[in-house]
Amino acid sequence: MRFFSVLGILFYAAIIIIVGITLIVFSFGLLQPQHIFDALVYLQSNPNSKMVTGLTGFLLILISFSFAQLILGKFRREKTIAFDTSSGEVTIALSAVEDLIRRLAGAIPEIKELRPDVIATKKGILVDLRVVLKSEANIPELTSRLQDITKSRIQEVLGIEEQILIKIHVAKIISAEAKSRKDIEKEPPVIPFGGYVR
Repeated sequence: MRFFSVLGILFYAAIIIIVGITLIVFSFGLLQPQHIFDALVYLQSNPNSKMVTGLTGFLLILISFSFAQLILGKFRREKTIAFDTSSGEVTIALSAVEDLIRRLAGAIPEIKELRPDVIATKKGILVDLRVVLKSEANIPELTSRLQDITKSRIQEVLGIEEQILIKIHVAKIISAEAKSRKDIEKEPPVIPFGGYVR
């Protein structure tokens, strides 16, 4: 999917650059209206160039349509998770699920900061976790535990059976020394003879 996104962006950039160069050349008088007319007459008179022009136009329409669908598909991501109960339909905002996951950072002492991004798709729920860890953390064990806790917490609270895929990105590892330095910097300065009273 990412390949087609890059291809579409390069395609549109190339088309816009070609149109821009044509307009610049036309404004300097290097390209006359007669040249454009002659090129169009040639394209229409030759049977092979007619076929190539028609196929190129069809390809441009097809690429534009598929790229527009790709862009609109990203904008149409669902902002809620919906499921039915015996009394009716229930929708849960993805931001509420993100808040639920964010609270897990307090339950795991090795995590300094946790930023979740939840996406609902037809295949299930995708959770991207951006994590800042403390240096004493064992990353493979911690990330596995975090994935298990997050998955079980979402299933427990939401009561859904959909597939939950959790990706973790460790953004930073903070050392204990850096933490202690920050704590020292936050302490108020000691005033000499501050406790001296006559």
